[in-house]
Amino acid sequence: MNRTTLSLFAGTTALAAVTGFAVLNQPAPSSAHTAEAAAQLPVERTSLLCPAPSLSDIADTSYTSFTPVTKGTTNDGKAELQVATEQSADGTGGKGNGGGSGAGKKKTAKPVLTPKAPGTPATGDTSGADGPAYVGTAEGRYAPGWTVQETTEVAAGTGRGLQGVNCTGADTDFWFPGASTATGRTDYVHLTNPDDSAAVVDVELYGKDGQLKSTVGEGITVQPHASEPVLLSTLSDERETDLTVHVNVRSGRVGASVQALDDKSGGDWLAASADPAGSLVLPGIPKDATDVRLIAFTPGDSDADLKVRLASPDGLITPAGNETLHVKAGITTATDLGPVTRGEAGSIVLTPTDQSVPVVAALRVTRGKGAKQETAYIPATAPVGTRATSADNSGKGTTLSLTAPTGTAQVKVTASAGSEGGTAVSKTFTIKSGTTQDVDAPVPSGLKGTYALTVEALSGGPVYGARTLAATEEGVPGFTIQTLPDDRGTVAVPVADQDVAVLQK
Repeated sequence: MNRTTLSLFAGTTALAAVTGFAVLNQPAPSSAHTAEAAAQLPVERTSLLCPAPSLSDIADTSYTSFTPVTKGTTNDGKAELQVATEQSADGTGGKGNGGGSGAGKKKTAKPVLTPKAPGTPATGDTSGADGPAYVGTAEGRYAPGWTVQETTEVAAGTGRGLQGVNCTGADTDFWFPGASTATGRTDYVHLTNPDDSAAVVDVELYGKDGQLKSTVGEGITVQPHASEPVLLSTLSDERETDLTVHVNVRSGRVGASVQALDDKSGGDWLAASADPAGSLVLPGIPKDATDVRLIAFTPGDSDADLKVRLASPDGLITPAGNETLHVKAGITTATDLGPVTRGEAGSIVLTPTDQSVPVVAALRVTRGKGAKQETAYIPATAPVGTRATSADNSGKGTTLSLTAPTGTAQVKVTASAGSEGGTAVSKTFTIKSGTTQDVDAPVPSGLKGTYALTVEALSGGPVYGARTLAATEEGVPGFTIQTLPDDRGTVAVPVADQDVAVLQK
């Protein structure tokens, strides 16, 4: 018997000894090892990115951080919102985009706010045109459902009014129907990189005739821990009233938001639309909207035919003259719905007339008339799911709108303690199938400061929500709208058992 045969025999004998032990000692089959549902456990880390708020010298920006109380969390953890500072992957540093600079080690700036314990909001503020972008991280008990709202008041000039945005997580693909390069518009897409290596991004623009020709938007480098505002009008010479912006990340990941500013009718942040889908919900149109414009885009190769309906307080109705919308593949399509809500709460529900084709969509909403107009945006959004949270609410300027497009649903709404005092209060609401309700949301007893609203789905069909903040100054009805998708505060963790029988395989 040669050396190879001896080695093979010895190895086989040793393996047999191991597997023999496994067979002899494996547990007997029992019902304890049947498949079990995955457990929903709190997330342990959440990252959020806040874009630089304004280029106006007279801008005043507030930040509000809130983490809802979540069962099953540990007692430790922290959350912080730090200036996004450019820093190369090797730590050599560089010039900062958004208010900071790095040389050698990352510069540590004073946080804009320091979050308090879960259940209580924390606030901070900046002013002027030098407000930076921020990168936020929450760990432990601060992580599940962590929400940060950035709200800016601009008294005059381009984009004057109230601008608001929820700080978002990083991703690799974003769609923004509703942007513009028309005369009088100044639209930026803000790209923020939270990681230690550079991100490479393509920004594509689609108008009424398809994709706009441009090479400037290809291969944009966003340095580590930096934020890059890109003026859309510099990417193409074409002037388009309605554009869809596609942010495609080639390498790395970024947070992305579009700041849409108008010389005459104010402006706001445009958050990304929900992922392309055959059916979409755009919730929370204000009762007093004087004009609503629907912008839609399909990124695929097939045209989409959509049924357009308004979910009103009395049920689903079809807007006269806007029963359907035909969206050509690769073409941004827009239609004016006018004062579609007619003094009542409303949401737009888009469904396929026949074949389901994935689309993205947003609404441009106008309040006021003439020189006293102000605009805001409502992108298509995901449902509330298990729980959704809205920060930076006031006792008088907040409206919570909920819609249940396919089935009656019951929800619980909780107003947190105030940032400077007050006691949390909860209410339960039933939203009838096909309706939108501006609910009488609770306000903390003894409120001081701002508070958060948390919406929890208890039973029934899916619920979609939006929160409107309003602040009228000098007769101009300033407002901003943020949708309420699931806060992803928990994650499914499969139940696993030790099974040494896998050693036999």
